Amino acid sequence: MIPRYSRPAMTAIWSPETRFRIWFEIEAHATTALAEIGVVPKEAADTVWRKGRDAVFDVARIDAIEAVTKHDVIAFLTHLAEIVGPDARFVHQGMTSSDVLDTCLNVQLVRAADILIADVDALLAAIKRRAFEHKLTPTIGRSHGIHAEPVTFGLKLAQAYAEFERNRARLVAARAEVATCAISGAVGTFANIDPRVEEYVARQMGLTPEPVSTQVIPRDRHAMFFAALGVVASSVERLSIEIRHLQRTEVLEAEEFFSEGQKGSSAMPHKRNPVLTENMTGLARMVRAYALPAMENVALWHERDISHSSVERMIGPDATVTLDFALARLTGVIDKLLIYPANMQKNLDRLGGLVHSQRVLLALTQAGVSREDAYRLVQRNAMPVWRGEGDFLALLKADPEVTAALKPEQIEECFDLGYHFKHVDTIFQRVFGASA
Repeated sequence: MIPRYSRPAMTAIWSPETRFRIWFEIEAHATTALAEIGVVPKEAADTVWRKGRDAVFDVARIDAIEAVTKHDVIAFLTHLAEIVGPDARFVHQGMTSSDVLDTCLNVQLVRAADILIADVDALLAAIKRRAFEHKLTPTIGRSHGIHAEPVTFGLKLAQAYAEFERNRARLVAARAEVATCAISGAVGTFANIDPRVEEYVARQMGLTPEPVSTQVIPRDRHAMFFAALGVVASSVERLSIEIRHLQRTEVLEAEEFFSEGQKGSSAMPHKRNPVLTENMTGLARMVRAYALPAMENVALWHERDISHSSVERMIGPDATVTLDFALARLTGVIDKLLIYPANMQKNLDRLGGLVHSQRVLLALTQAGVSREDAYRLVQRNAMPVWRGEGDFLALLKADPEVTAALKPEQIEECFDLGYHFKHVDTIFQRVFGASA
């Protein structure tokens, strides 16, 4: 985790203090469940909770023990015994380290997912507000980066809203995918621990029991989780790149907010660069990069190995912290985005009406001209305009083959900008529902 791209709430989930607190809760809940079924004394379980509930686990002390034991869970249990006393011998009865590690990781991922879902909710609110603000603001739609036909800026944002609604659903599904608990002992057979303990711990930790674990929770669950994060990051990048293109000097239809005192370049004082969206493009690459090792973690040896462990210690914090930061940054960009309708109209008019070529084509075919001939006529008049040699409407009106099929007023009707926006309400209702 890099502090520059981190936010406190998400970072806290991955702190050693949080991890050891979760480990304690797993062990204490398991001890309580063991006491309820008569495996350990109830007084011992009560002592574990009484002495451990408000304890401050000494990270440095645990690290020092681990330096000798070379085993993090044993180091923690040793430190816990220093806090709890003799009754600590009843902790971890019949359990294996993976029961603690895997259940803890899933608790952390669930908490991280909750933050990410809230992040998307905030982003959706910002996109929706700006979409309605510019619902009917005309702008040019582009395909291959080239002017195509008119759209509205609100429709651009409506598309982003729909995409992030899908991403929200993906995060909810990813959360459910990893919200499982395994307290099944060595190789997952429950030989030395009752399945009821797992059910109890799962319930207390807000998880569900893993239907069948080996000695670890199956990693296809985590692969799906990190893949979902990668898809969300890709959507962050898609919207970021849209803004970056719109901020180019030759376009300048929208622009990142430039605050008082902000500097764009150490060399050129005039610069206002899309640094935030460029940053998010880079962050998205990193989040996507974590999906592949998560998928490679699926193929563990037999009932377990620990080839996944080092991977998850890195990608768990890094992927969630990075995506949390990127989503929050994107929300700020959308919320403060500077939008220039006059420049949008200027760009719409740049090609002298060529953006209406399809309407002319269709009008000709409806007037009885074959599609091949209609296409030839329209393109013949469009290409000079493309080269800067005239006005499209004037050229069409001067073409005898065109005017043989269409009256001047029919040609002019093809240049009505509002024609392209007659279904904007329908699209908004599809995206935003009743609020549209």
